[in-house]
Amino acid sequence: MSETNGRKVTVIGGGPGGYAAAFKAADLGLDTTLVDLEPNPGGVCLYRGCIPSKALLHVAEILNDAKEAEHWGITFQKPRIDLDKMRESKDAVVSKMTGGLGQLCKARKIAFIQGRASFEDSNTIKITDAKGKEQFVKTDYTILAAGSRPATLPDLYLESDALLNSTSALQMESIPKTMLVIGGGYIGLELGSVYAALGTNVTVVEMTGSLLPGADSDLVDVLAKRMETVFKSILLNTKVAKLKEVSGGISVTFVPEGAKERTETFEKVLVSIGRKPNSSGLALNNTGVTVNSKGFVEVDIQRRTNDPSIFAIGDIVGEPMLAHKASHEGRVAAEVIAGHNTAFEPAAIPAVVFTDPEVAWCGITEKQAQRENRTVHVARFPWGASGRASTLNRSDGLTKIITDPESDQILGVGIVGAGAGELIAQGAIAMEMGATAEDIGLTIHPHPTLSETIMESADLIFGSGTHVYRPAGKS
Repeated sequence: MSETNGRKVTVIGGGPGGYAAAFKAADLGLDTTLVDLEPNPGGVCLYRGCIPSKALLHVAEILNDAKEAEHWGITFQKPRIDLDKMRESKDAVVSKMTGGLGQLCKARKIAFIQGRASFEDSNTIKITDAKGKEQFVKTDYTILAAGSRPATLPDLYLESDALLNSTSALQMESIPKTMLVIGGGYIGLELGSVYAALGTNVTVVEMTGSLLPGADSDLVDVLAKRMETVFKSILLNTKVAKLKEVSGGISVTFVPEGAKERTETFEKVLVSIGRKPNSSGLALNNTGVTVNSKGFVEVDIQRRTNDPSIFAIGDIVGEPMLAHKASHEGRVAAEVIAGHNTAFEPAAIPAVVFTDPEVAWCGITEKQAQRENRTVHVARFPWGASGRASTLNRSDGLTKIITDPESDQILGVGIVGAGAGELIAQGAIAMEMGATAEDIGLTIHPHPTLSETIMESADLIFGSGTHVYRPAGKS
């Protein structure tokens, strides 16, 4: 008989972190219950985030590829866009994936309860269904995976169908002629790219001096150059001072840094300024869980909270708020509850922005190294020197490797270009394995591929690259 037999675990939240935790717990022999508001697991990622947005980004890619075909002498007729069919296809993907997760729950004999959970005490959970009916679940341990929600602009609150967030924007009720995206982060740029590909004149406003604040400027510069051709305009160092509903949309008052304010009207406005943890409404005051000033639940490297019966994972415990990070945390928490000696200590967590071109990075960034006054060695390989990038007519890319100058161990990898999201896993594996630039350079990569750019940038750490000439003595 398994040591875990009879040990009850309840997982609150059925997103990628929650269902990964529940599945792992069940696989380890724990008596597992999974609670979520939706009829099947999946969470925001599958229902209203990662998956539907990537389905629509695929649509944008098809439209962009059709335009790109003109470079090769192939011309298509102007596409006819059937929004109903597009929504059907997007929703079918969501339905298939969430339904599959529901079947996996049943196969693992996980008790799935649809409803809203809150704590009566550390070992008692109240679950309220859509009709207000309550039930109580006794549990030995709880894994809190309640996720996050779109952040709002309290000073700019407006009740209007023309004001969208990342959830409502995915409904694709119409293709507006004009749209303002407030926030130059990854969600705003991804959704803005979709609408732009469908024919909307998109303006992006960002209060800082760069798109993707936090990402390295050499990567962002490549993306920004292309975004300038995709969007109608990009307003940096600009704040939004006022939103007002008017005939035909929303009037927006901009305050550019060092300039006079101005007003412009947009048919739709998408607010995309980040996400907030769902730590309220769970009655955590009835437990020993500590929540910090930003609303994040405090945990240790095993994802234990200050309450010995409660673990927490995913967006609710802080940045980076990424699905794949939550999934790994969920498996760690389940293993710890089952008695395994494990911890969440990744060498690298890859981040991907699914724009065109994609931007991806893992490990330390140059910005981070500068903040920490850390000396690093950086080598950049421009995709203009890549044969495969040239055959794709996508030389607008860059691959760079950041290493320790003494050991040459890889500390970080950054990529901007077509398919960067698929390539970055090579960097993450290298970091987890403690690889050096020489290890990557000695690894034979297939030719002609974009993956070669990682090998070539590793070679450049030592000053010599096959397809980039660097005279001796020049860095």
